[in-house]
Amino acid sequence: MKSVMLSGQVRKPNEMQRLILTTFVGIMFGFFLGVSFPSHPLAEKMNLEAPLLPPIDLTYIEDKYSGLSTQALLNAWSTLKGRRVGPSKGQALNDTKVWVPTNPRGSERLPPRIVVSETDFYRRRLWGLPEEDLSSKPNYLVAFTVGYDQRYDIDACVKKFSDNFTIVLFHYDGRTSEWDEFEWSKQAIHVSALKQTKWWYAKRFLHPNVVAAYDYIFIWDEDLGVENFDAEEYLKLVKKHGLEISQPGLEPNSGLTWQMTKRRENSEFHKFTEEKPGWCPNPVLPPCAAFIEIMAPVFSRNAWRCVWHMIQNDLVHGWGLDFALRMCVEPAHEKIGVIDSQWIVHQSVPSLVNQGVAEDGKAPWEGVRERCRKEWSMFQDRMADAEQVYFKSLGFSINNTARYPTQM
Repeated sequence: MKSVMLSGQVRKPNEMQRLILTTFVGIMFGFFLGVSFPSHPLAEKMNLEAPLLPPIDLTYIEDKYSGLSTQALLNAWSTLKGRRVGPSKGQALNDTKVWVPTNPRGSERLPPRIVVSETDFYRRRLWGLPEEDLSSKPNYLVAFTVGYDQRYDIDACVKKFSDNFTIVLFHYDGRTSEWDEFEWSKQAIHVSALKQTKWWYAKRFLHPNVVAAYDYIFIWDEDLGVENFDAEEYLKLVKKHGLEISQPGLEPNSGLTWQMTKRRENSEFHKFTEEKPGWCPNPVLPPCAAFIEIMAPVFSRNAWRCVWHMIQNDLVHGWGLDFALRMCVEPAHEKIGVIDSQWIVHQSVPSLVNQGVAEDGKAPWEGVRERCRKEWSMFQDRMADAEQVYFKSLGFSINNTARYPTQM
């Protein structure tokens, strides 16, 4: 009897210790469970906020980004954790999803302040602070479609454009690195695709949102003489006369096709001309007004946004585009013109035209020229059809007969 009593007295303290230990383990387990799974419904009832960012292994990140110290990573992490965003207490997560229909297409799920819909060709550094990257921001852009054989002509052209211009070279012959013999080329933007035209490049690389930073966009051929041209002086006159689409006058004795683009002596600019009999039934329409060629066009930002949308993906030579430019400004005969006092010479170097392929007994240039003529006709037909469909949808009819002069 006495032994039983002693046995019971010995077990009682042990049971108390087990109870205390069990309670302590349960509390610790619950604590670590709550920390590890803070988004559990129970945590919501207890008003525990779930962190926006998950736990991370800083050792792994430091190994991956060896240039950063652990302290720097911890500082960055602390900053991010301090910027908590998410649903307020009592709000369901589904109620706070972002959907902004007025955002650019494809970005509706983003909060508007993070959306960047426009860009530029400004070159940036790989180091330092982003706000310190640019010592200047050019206001204008000039793009040339070039082959290496014309490098000296392009060098002469580039020297007529100030540091206020971003220089873009589209290379149709695939030779890019050789251009670094010119110091300015090292700061230029180079894009290369074999045997492609400037309108092919313009459609793909000069989207209005890509060149939105530039007030004026020059899209020029490679065979232009610029001895009597200065880009800054040219733009002063463009602004003075309110031209949205323009070109320099052409020296009369060099590759002249249309009277409208012929330079007039003792004149600053012009917007009208006279052409061959029957070519201009309406004196304020092309080719007697509201007209420039596609050789050396200059567009304002707003005009280019319209013209870009008119360029067809498959019509790469741009023939016929010059007659339709008038659709992008209003009134066209006042907003399109030729600057006479800053003129250029069309040297008519058959460079890109020789990039064709000899077929059916025809020389390479013949096939290219035939394609140009076909594209002109195709563009006219597409524009006429598009207008017919549009006006018909409004209950009107339009007569497209003889909208353009007969092809030469």
